Amino acid sequence: MLSILILTKNEEHELPGCLSSLKWCDDIIIYDSYSTDQTSSIALRAGCRLIQRPGQDCSKAFGGDEGFHRTWALRQIPFKYPWVFTLDADERLPADTLDEIIDKLSRDASTSSRSHATRPVAYSVRRRDFLQGRHLKYVQATPWYIRLFRPEHLYYTRLINPVTVVDGEIGTLHSFIDHYPFSKGLSHWISRHNSYSTLEAEHFCSLAGISERPSFLTALFARSFHLRRVHQKQLFMRLPARPIFKFVLLYIIKRGFLDGRPGLTYAFLQSIYEYFIVLKVRELRQLGG
Repeated sequence: MLSILILTKNEEHELPGCLSSLKWCDDIIIYDSYSTDQTSSIALRAGCRLIQRPGQDCSKAFGGDEGFHRTWALRQIPFKYPWVFTLDADERLPADTLDEIIDKLSRDASTSSRSHATRPVAYSVRRRDFLQGRHLKYVQATPWYIRLFRPEHLYYTRLINPVTVVDGEIGTLHSFIDHYPFSKGLSHWISRHNSYSTLEAEHFCSLAGISERPSFLTALFARSFHLRRVHQKQLFMRLPARPIFKFVLLYIIKRGFLDGRPGLTYAFLQSIYEYFIVLKVRELRQLGG
């Protein structure tokens, strides 16, 4: 029916809950970044396949290149089924979302009037993020993520927070996956994003002078939502006073204030994360002479 790919690094706290929402699946792959806790044992006891990328630099998140890390899995792992759904350990796949996936894939497979060229090869799904027990309905920059796909039609780019590139049509799911990014506490979230900001800064500096130029028109009017997001992110990285703009975007423009105190907290954290990136870009440029 469907293969599940879960990325992990020291997820003994979250992995059991994730797996409990996937009891129907007979092909769960735990793509592990050499965890030092009980993640591997939990995966094997649950009957999952455990795969670790050879030669991965364990001192950096995703080995220092998340796009390469994720793409390696799609090219090297033999999946049992043609369709793959990818999750992080702190995410959950609700039963109604699974029902919609099964319905979508069944309809696409049985619709003879549609050519293979016009059938979706990937699907976007909305993600509900939770903080302090509250669904952050407004304060997110985007709730849409490509998680269901045929792996031969997809790859990732960027060192961190990768862009998903799809060779073919992208469909849409109307259900949700649930995400609990603060389940390990605020300190863990800050530590993780400190690591992510280093890769963001390295990525930004590596593109100086050689990056494709982002287009304002494409960022606003491209037919593909995901193409718009690529150009929007590139333009955003060039904004002055970006941390302040990020707070205004999330809290005012996106109406994050309607999410109450958790919305305010999240908007502040995201603006701090952006400031980490700004400081590290400045430091890298100074070190580079």
